[in-house]
Amino acid sequence: MADLLPSSVISSKATLGKDVQIGPFCVVGPDVVLEESVVLHSHAVVEGRTRVGAGTEIFPFASIGHRPQDLKYAGEPSDLVIGANNTIREYVTMNPGTEGGGMVTRVGDGCLFMMGAHVAHDCQIGDRVIMANNATLAGHVVIEDDAIIGGLAAVHQFVRIGRRAMVGGMSGVEHDVIPFGLVMGERATLKGLNVVGLKRGGFSRDEIQSLQSAYDSIFAASGTVAERLRETERHFNENASVSELLSFIRSDSARALCKPKS
Repeated sequence: MADLLPSSVISSKATLGKDVQIGPFCVVGPDVVLEESVVLHSHAVVEGRTRVGAGTEIFPFASIGHRPQDLKYAGEPSDLVIGANNTIREYVTMNPGTEGGGMVTRVGDGCLFMMGAHVAHDCQIGDRVIMANNATLAGHVVIEDDAIIGGLAAVHQFVRIGRRAMVGGMSGVEHDVIPFGLVMGERATLKGLNVVGLKRGGFSRDEIQSLQSAYDSIFAASGTVAERLRETERHFNENASVSELLSFIRSDSARALCKPKS
């Protein structure tokens, strides 16, 4: 049974899983699905076509699933899908998708959204992502697994942020961030590899050294980008992490690549 309080406003059409807990003064809309063991603390609001995965915890004054902040949005029945075991802290906002972006905003499992973080329409967020206080994503941003977005950072629309990348606090990110990369600055530039994140992620010394060698090769001063990518691939063709890095760089994207400051 769900644990409900009479001060909350919960639509009779909402779907509540086993052991859902809803605190006082919450609002849950008619198209909302709260899976098993979801917790809503007081004053949390979940609206729209929103699914919240099992074990996710939403703190006071979070606004989840309200219409996108996109002037092109015309009321299309788009979705917000949030995975399992996420922590969504106070004043976090998450919006559903739009017709121009695939109709769904998606959040993976095990993420932490600290106070005031914003996830805009059509964002695609992987597993175990951390967004620190007041970090914000514009529409259509892609964040891969285990990335960290520092406090007060702002990410431009359509930017991709690769796996285990780190965005420093108060950075403005206008360009794609490579997997395992570290970027920071008022207009963020690539500072190197996220070595601390790699160590915490269990990467061996040899793996980190290979990634560092590949990084040095890709961003060397000599030769064209295509030549450097081919040379890097030739030297590290059996290294899965380097292959992931090269694949990310070669993928089609609406944004340029964030590079070291020249």
